[in-house]
Amino acid sequence: MEKPTTSSTCQQVPNLLSSFVDTFVDFSVSGGLFLPNYQNTPHSNTPVSHRNDENTPGKFKTRYPSPPGRLVAIGDLHGDLEKSKQALRLAKLINDSGDWTGGSTTVVQVGDVLDRGGDEIKILYFLERLRRQAVKAGGEVITMNGNHETLNVERDFRYMSESGCEEFRVWAEWYRVGQVMKCLCEGLEKPKNIFKGIPSSFPEIDNDNEAVVQGFRARIAALQPNGPISARFLSKNATVLVVGDSVFVHGGLKPEHVYYGLEKINEDVRDWLNGLGENYTVKKFLRYADAVVWMRDFSDDSAKKCDCSALELLLSTIPGARRMIMGHTIQENGISEACENRAIRIDVGMSKGCGDGFPEVLEISENSGLKVLTSNPLYQDKYLHRERKGGLGLLIPEQGPKQVEVKA
Repeated sequence: MEKPTTSSTCQQVPNLLSSFVDTFVDFSVSGGLFLPNYQNTPHSNTPVSHRNDENTPGKFKTRYPSPPGRLVAIGDLHGDLEKSKQALRLAKLINDSGDWTGGSTTVVQVGDVLDRGGDEIKILYFLERLRRQAVKAGGEVITMNGNHETLNVERDFRYMSESGCEEFRVWAEWYRVGQVMKCLCEGLEKPKNIFKGIPSSFPEIDNDNEAVVQGFRARIAALQPNGPISARFLSKNATVLVVGDSVFVHGGLKPEHVYYGLEKINEDVRDWLNGLGENYTVKKFLRYADAVVWMRDFSDDSAKKCDCSALELLLSTIPGARRMIMGHTIQENGISEACENRAIRIDVGMSKGCGDGFPEVLEISENSGLKVLTSNPLYQDKYLHRERKGGLGLLIPEQGPKQVEVKA
C-alpha cells in the first residue's frame, strides 16, 4: 500500500489544523486563556457570511429587552486588566479564577479598552471569553466602541503606552508564527500579509528603537480596518445601545444621531471596521467634538453644560428610554448622576494609566433601582446601609463629583 503524501494528509484536515493554530496563537497572546467553543454561542453581531446559520439576520443587534436579572454597566478600562477584574468582582460577575459567575446578568462595557495601559489585547480576549461563558449561563456581556477604539483604527496612537506598544509587538510575533504554521499545509489557503503597505519608519517615534518600530507597525496591522484585531473584536462592538429603558453610548447623542438611526450607526461602524470603506457615520458621527464617541454635553458636571431639557427631549425620541449612561469623561469622586438620574456618568478613571481611581460599577435592577458598587473604603459602609431616595445608591460628598481634565 502506497504511503500517503504529506500534502494529501494535510488536505484531509485543513480546518482542524487551522483551528489548532488559531487556538495556539490565542492562548499565547491572551495571557493563557482558552476561548470556550460552546455550541450556539456565536456573537450576535457576527455577519451572516461568517456563521453556520445562513438564515441569521445580518442586522446589528442594537436594542435588547430589559434583562431578567441585573444590568451592570462598566466604564472605561484603558488597558488595565487587573482593575477590570476588580470591577467585575465588585458585581460578583467573576470568581477568583476569572470565570463567569453572573448567571443571567447583562453587562455593558461602554468602550475605551484601548490606550494608556499594557493589557489592551488581553482585555479584549478576556471580555470575549466572559461573553461566551455568560451566554451559556443565560447572561450577556456587551462591549462597545469608544473614541480610543476609533482613534487607533485611524492610526492615531498619541495615547499608546510603552507597554501597550510592546504588547502589540509580541502579538505580531505570535501571529506570524501562526501564519507560518498554516503555510506548511498545502490544503490551507495562503494567509494574506497584513503588514503589506505599512511603512518601516515613522516621524512620530524613535526609529532607532527596533522594538518600538515593530510595535507601531503591529498596532497598525492589527487595528486597521479589516485588521485581525479590529475585525475580530471591534467590529462586533456596539457604538450605540439600548437595553430596556437605558441608552448606552461612550460620549453622547444628539437628535441627528437618533434620526439617522441607531441601528444604522452600528451597522456603518461595523462595515467600516470590516474594511468596507468610510461611510456617512464615520465621516459625520465618529469625528469632531459632537461625535457619539467624543461629545461631553451630558457628562460634564457643569450645570451650564449639562442641559437637562435637551437630554429629556433627546430621550423622548427613543421609545421607552429613561436614562443615558456614558463613559468618556472621568468623574474623580466616582460615578455621578445629573438631571434626576437621566444622565449617568460611569467613567471613574480606574486604569493605572488614566487616574488610577477606585473601581466602581453601576448596577440596575427592578427591585433596587440604581446602585453604585464601589471599592472606595470611604463610601463602602455608607453605601451598604443607606440610599438616597430617587437617586443613586451611594452617598456622594457634598461638594459633588469633581471632573478630571484628561484629554481624549
